[in-house]
Amino acid sequence: MSWGLCAAALTATLATPATAATPREQHRPGERPTWTLTDTGTDARFRGLAAVSRRTAWVAGSKGTVLRTVDGGRTWRDVSPAGAAEEELEFRDIEAFDARRAVALAIGEGEASRVFRTDDGGATWTESFRNTDARAFYDCLTFFDSRNGLAMSDPVDGKYRILSTADGGRSWRVLPTEGMPEAQAGEAGFAASGQCLVSSGPRDVWLATGGAATARVLHSSDRGLTWTASVSTIPAGDPARGVFGLAFRDRHHGIAVGGDYRAGEASPDAAAVTGDAGRTWRRSTTPPTAYRSGVAWLPHSRSAALAVGPTGTDLTLDGGRTWRTVDTGSYDTVDCTPDGGCWAAGEKGRVAHAGRHGH
Repeated sequence: MSWGLCAAALTATLATPATAATPREQHRPGERPTWTLTDTGTDARFRGLAAVSRRTAWVAGSKGTVLRTVDGGRTWRDVSPAGAAEEELEFRDIEAFDARRAVALAIGEGEASRVFRTDDGGATWTESFRNTDARAFYDCLTFFDSRNGLAMSDPVDGKYRILSTADGGRSWRVLPTEGMPEAQAGEAGFAASGQCLVSSGPRDVWLATGGAATARVLHSSDRGLTWTASVSTIPAGDPARGVFGLAFRDRHHGIAVGGDYRAGEASPDAAAVTGDAGRTWRRSTTPPTAYRSGVAWLPHSRSAALAVGPTGTDLTLDGGRTWRTVDTGSYDTVDCTPDGGCWAAGEKGRVAHAGRHGH
């Protein structure tokens, strides 16, 4: 299929509600499934997801677990870094360039925050960064291309700390903070989906916040050297509320999702949109009905996107203004690929795909 037809097929596939699938479940004739669950063979919770193509994806999660598939999810290989399970590292983000090269982030206070890189499909990993500042807590990472990337920590001395790499994650340096706005009292990022720091194009990057009086989105157009902050429409005012995930289809048009991550708590106005690179945000007129932690634009679409959370998946066909629930399965993060595939991952080893997964 052409790129455009792939996006159209995905939209159609995800436009009809269906009950959550089980691995290898057969759907009734005429029924259009939403996500198709794969059998990962683990109960780890996957909040890190890097979709490379319809056939290749990486997931990273709890218990030091990293998995990779190169056959559309039919089989998953455990490619966890040596010793990660014994140390109970908590992987929350992973960025992959192809089936062999990936960079994974483990989160936590002090030395629990680490970055690993592999060049051989996860057969071996090199620890390229270990945080030695007890005040820092790294949440997310992103790459502009295969060499240049950033990682972010919750505020240290009143400002978010940014790590930078120019060699594909092999080495990292802390950027100066002169261009970073002061953090609000209690403000932090959420390591919920690997989408609290996202980039689009060669220089633009956005950082999502919560936990303070207002939920903000910070934007840099120079790879993290200087930042501007804008207030989102997603409610905050509590350590459990704010913006959890961002997605930009270009340097201007973005979607923010979030809410209150506590089960059973209301999450009004849980999505917002921007058309000016995040300088201003508009609340969705019909937002998702519950907290959402992950969001992704459908491939080659200017108007269709998915948002996921523990209570389901929502679809928008108008650029994030209105949403409707299309699946009730639990997922924490979502990612789509240029060749027309989408992937989602979450608790209890759940990883699913949608779209065509042929050779």
